[in-house]
Amino acid sequence: MEKLSVSSPESNLETSASANAHSRFYIPSLDGIRTVAFLLVFLAHAKIAELFPGGFGVTVFFFLSGYLITTLLRQEYDRYQTIDFKLFYVRRILRIWPSFYLVLVLGAGLTVLGLLKGKIDLSAFLAQCLHYTNYYTIFFSGETTAGSGVYWSLAVEEHFYLLFPLLYLAIRKLRVSPRRQMFILWGLCLTDLLWRCLLVYGFGVSSERVFYATDTRVDSILFGCALAVNNNPALDAPYYSKKLWNYLFVPIGIILILFSFLYRSPEFQQTFRYTIQGIALYPIFISAIRFPNWGLFPLLNLNWMRFLGVLSYSLYLVHYTVISAVRMYLPHLHKVLQAGISLLISIGLAYVIYKFIEFPLGRLRKKFSRV
Repeated sequence: MEKLSVSSPESNLETSASANAHSRFYIPSLDGIRTVAFLLVFLAHAKIAELFPGGFGVTVFFFLSGYLITTLLRQEYDRYQTIDFKLFYVRRILRIWPSFYLVLVLGAGLTVLGLLKGKIDLSAFLAQCLHYTNYYTIFFSGETTAGSGVYWSLAVEEHFYLLFPLLYLAIRKLRVSPRRQMFILWGLCLTDLLWRCLLVYGFGVSSERVFYATDTRVDSILFGCALAVNNNPALDAPYYSKKLWNYLFVPIGIILILFSFLYRSPEFQQTFRYTIQGIALYPIFISAIRFPNWGLFPLLNLNWMRFLGVLSYSLYLVHYTVISAVRMYLPHLHKVLQAGISLLISIGLAYVIYKFIEFPLGRLRKKFSRV
């Protein structure tokens, strides 16, 4: 998960104006979007209300990853006419792995000591370490640290990081126009939708198979990639007027998102929902980046929103385990109090991880950046 600015732009789970003064490419609104996505996931896991769509929070993170990573790859290729894969993967490793393995190993250690609920199944733990836990969860069973189930989405992103830069370089080497690049990526999104429909309507696969697997969820990332290659709000001139985006396209996007929540057909939820949400996020991202002072978008740039956006990767890693621990040690508290305590503890832990791991390694990562 990476970082961007219209006046300076990059990240999927990282940054703030002050905390990232060293960042050359930074879009403040995206920190606020990270915060919204995290809070949706947190509130769903805290079980405050069934209405909070935690899965949509993950979809927003996926879209954001695709947009940011592809924007950076685009900038690099535009400048050097190639992509340095070695530097790309070094940056990804420095960004993802240190916090990833720290939280995973500490959680496993506390579980072995009996301080957290769960039982370490070696095969399941290995699946988390090697980034195939999403498929392991689908096809096998095995206990791990309570709350570590969030690692499935990181596995999806790792698979994307492994393959997409090769595809993007091939497209650029073939001198495909930005508009056609977008259509290619939309075509892949359509292919993924058809694959989900075949699995669900043709083979009756489980909802877990569709929700967790890379091959059925990667289009949520690819929609963000498509936005990055054409009509990129941080790099390209706008296609339409401000009024059209804000008063027509954004409301349509919101209506589509609400429809994806409210239409409860199981088959729809497993197939068309992700596609509709990917399409709906387009105008919202464009307007949030191009017009950060319009409507409710200034809320995304409040200091506390941007602060939590900086911590969002670490928050995502630790929050569910913290929720599980609070329930274990404070079972008689009302769930709202449990959620509040869990959030405060999660923020504290995330800040420590950011301060001593993410921020120093972020500065090191900049030395391996070509844009």
